[in-house]
Amino acid sequence: MLEFILFGMFIDTHAHVNFNFFKEDADIVIKNALNEKIWMVIVGADYKSSRRALEYANKYEKGVYAAVGLHPMHLFSFRAESNEYDFQTRGEDYNNDVYEKLSSFEKVVAIGEIGLDYYHIDIGVDTKEIKARQKEVFIKQLVLARKRNLPVIIHCRQAHDDMVEVLKDFRKEYKDSMPKDRPWGVMHCFSGDEDLAWQYFNLGLIISFTGVITFSRAQDDLIRKLPNDRFMIETDCPFLTPEPYRGQRNEPLLVQYVAKQIADIKRLSVEKVAKMTTQNARRFFNI
Repeated sequence: MLEFILFGMFIDTHAHVNFNFFKEDADIVIKNALNEKIWMVIVGADYKSSRRALEYANKYEKGVYAAVGLHPMHLFSFRAESNEYDFQTRGEDYNNDVYEKLSSFEKVVAIGEIGLDYYHIDIGVDTKEIKARQKEVFIKQLVLARKRNLPVIIHCRQAHDDMVEVLKDFRKEYKDSMPKDRPWGVMHCFSGDEDLAWQYFNLGLIISFTGVITFSRAQDDLIRKLPNDRFMIETDCPFLTPEPYRGQRNEPLLVQYVAKQIADIKRLSVEKVAKMTTQNARRFFNI
């Protein structure tokens, strides 16, 4: 039995309840979270999971939203393995018309997750070709987001140098279309240091933390110094389950433990962190 904290309302800004890990009980997981005042953004990684994210969002009057996009890992067909997952990607060709149509629905609040992933780059294809293809599709989806006036949820793994350069160039070209009253993108599952965080802040982005911060102290100093309006919380479920449930399947209900860890580090009440992260998320996603 979980001993819930539940101080106020939380928003899990990055959940994959649309993945096969939740094939048998996704609606139960969603309802359990909603019953405890936890909202969520269900995030796509390819066309199939993006469409499923929208289908789930459309089933609920409020509290469940969708993001649609093509993750860089799904541009090629290969076996993706880590401590958290083991699956076969299908290799999808990006179709802008398809994602533009998906993004036109009311419950879609972001384009994502999109970005660069050099961690899974040794897949039998030329390295330069993979990086060039990832950048090309990433930029196309950034353009789509500006066209649709939607924020972007950005994935970056072992590619921050290239990511910063791509975002600098893009922001310079599309600066006039960037929202003036809120960030235009979030670096999801942020794992960098204070210097990298401020590079992204200066580009008009914010960052988001997962359950990793409950079992790693690497970002404590960053979190301690963070301005209260520059971050959100997420689960990235079913992955990155926070303590004390590490090793089990993650779900939106557990986002509260990410908030609690931030509260402990910043010496704030959990109620305060709940309020600020919910405000940040509602502003970012315009919900």
